[in-house]
Amino acid sequence: MRGQIPDEVFTKEYNPPKTDGTGNIRENLRKAADLLKQAGWSVKAGKLVNDKTGEPFSFEILLSDPTYERATLPFVKNLERLGIEARVRSVDTAQYQRRTDDFDFDMTIDSWGQSESPGNEQRDMWGIEAADHKGSRNSTGIKSKAIDTLIEAVIAAPDRKALVTRVNALDRVLQWSFLVVPQFYIAVDRLAYWDKFGRPAVTPKQGVQIDMWWVDKDKAASLDQRRAQAK
Repeated sequence: MRGQIPDEVFTKEYNPPKTDGTGNIRENLRKAADLLKQAGWSVKAGKLVNDKTGEPFSFEILLSDPTYERATLPFVKNLERLGIEARVRSVDTAQYQRRTDDFDFDMTIDSWGQSESPGNEQRDMWGIEAADHKGSRNSTGIKSKAIDTLIEAVIAAPDRKALVTRVNALDRVLQWSFLVVPQFYIAVDRLAYWDKFGRPAVTPKQGVQIDMWWVDKDKAASLDQRRAQAK
């Protein structure tokens, strides 16, 4: 597959840019500006324009819920510092569904939930055929014969060891294809609950599974007593 996929797949670990969380991203902005200049873009009158066509760098971010604006608007402000115009548009659920089914958007927020045993659903997420199939999960529009080959290898894995190896290979190629801008991540689940439950000593890999909890009679009785005393 050499020559069909990014060379970095074979030599480098994918490691997206990071900051210290203070909001000072000047160094990353400088790197971004250099990459854009190499790609044929220049800032003129405060706007990033294509050197050949003179067209401004402008696009729309389509959202299904205004609450996502909290995470999206800071991204837009940082793009403005590079001369890029990004417009945020929140639409109702029906319109969002129609537009994403038709791939009628520039950028949107998406996620691809995975099981611990990936299989033929990968065709719908990254396959060439799915890229032109309205309503598919291939919202990035990626079309790659190499990726299709890896997907089929994943599906045909003869044992667990082979499956893990092949999924890792597919994952590396997808990461180095730069299909997404990582938005945010949190490594914990936040829950509010009455102190009357028992739960497994070990948290499952998938995170908190409330359907595995049970009512602890002693805790429930103690809670009822404390609530009665508080009245």
